[in-house]
Amino acid sequence: MFYKTIFSFFLMASTACNNTGKLKLITDLPKQLNENSGIVTFNSKSAWFIEDGGNYDKIYNVNFDGEIVKTLKVKGAKNEDWEDLTKDHNGNVYIADTGNNNNKRKNLVVYKIPNPETEKGDKIDAEKIQFYYPEQKEFPPKKSNLFYDAEAIFYANNQLYIITKNRSHPFTGNAFIYKIPATKGNHEAKLIDTLDVCKEWNLCQITSADLSPDGSKLVLLSYGKLFIISDFKNESFSKGKMKTLDLNTTSQLEAICFLDENTLLLSDERKAGTGRNMYSYQLK
Repeated sequence: MFYKTIFSFFLMASTACNNTGKLKLITDLPKQLNENSGIVTFNSKSAWFIEDGGNYDKIYNVNFDGEIVKTLKVKGAKNEDWEDLTKDHNGNVYIADTGNNNNKRKNLVVYKIPNPETEKGDKIDAEKIQFYYPEQKEFPPKKSNLFYDAEAIFYANNQLYIITKNRSHPFTGNAFIYKIPATKGNHEAKLIDTLDVCKEWNLCQITSADLSPDGSKLVLLSYGKLFIISDFKNESFSKGKMKTLDLNTTSQLEAICFLDENTLLLSDERKAGTGRNMYSYQLK
């Protein structure tokens, strides 16, 4: 009985430690990033991270050995529920304070900061890009209309694209794509497209997104799946080709970005003794 118990313990430990599926482990992340929720990178040696609601108003640079090499306090910003990161071609970074689990928020905002790679101090200024969903009339709406949480954002052509995380009951599987200008102000988000992702609520809620450097591929992340959209024209993403990849992992994947045209960086939160890692994934 004793040996059976010991064997079971090591089996469970081994399974937990190796539950990376098709992802290649780059490094464990520091304990300060237990609840990391967004990732963006400028080079092949490090990446920038944020954490979600209840954590510091900071952005962290972590090298591929898992060491924090720089931390910046984001001035003029409050971490209500930071959920994703993206960048533009000038190196500006956008922090999506768009988490809205209960669909009650009226203070949705994206913070724009200059290129953190060139900041020499320990603080960085933020500009507010506020927005609202014109379709939302109740705060919160009925359970069947819980469509206004969002954990995914990407940049293209001076626009920010926000992809919603569907929390409806019953679950419809749809993800809405809104866009707002990537400029200071209070903007009405424009609904431009609807994606029919899949119908399993625990695997089909979108937690992050990114557009490839050449603009030809949009990737969406969920808890265990990767959705790759290609061959779309302009903003008609739903008319493109969607390929669904099972990553063979059940970790709480929260962040994704392109390292290059065919390499993705991903990260997950710490949950049930596993996670809080940075991974890579090759599209080809």
